[in-house]
Amino acid sequence: MITYQPFWDFLKKREISTYMLIYTYGINSYTIDRHRHDKPLKTSTIDKLCNRLHCDISDIMTHFEESVDEFTPKA
Repeated sequence: MITYQPFWDFLKKREISTYMLIYTYGINSYTIDRHRHDKPLKTSTIDKLCNRLHCDISDIMTHFEESVDEFTPKA
């Protein structure tokens, strides 16, 4: 599962509000809402975020393994 918790931690550490994201960094409120609800984002959107905020992908998102579904073939 992908989570955007690092994004919120990054913003808090840098003291960047969602207001600043929209009006200073030009980030769409739709993108912020998708982050807030851990919904998928395009890689191009993540790239833009990294460029505008001068950060790395690991500052935006992280992956952790979910429990394996019983129908998933085991390697």
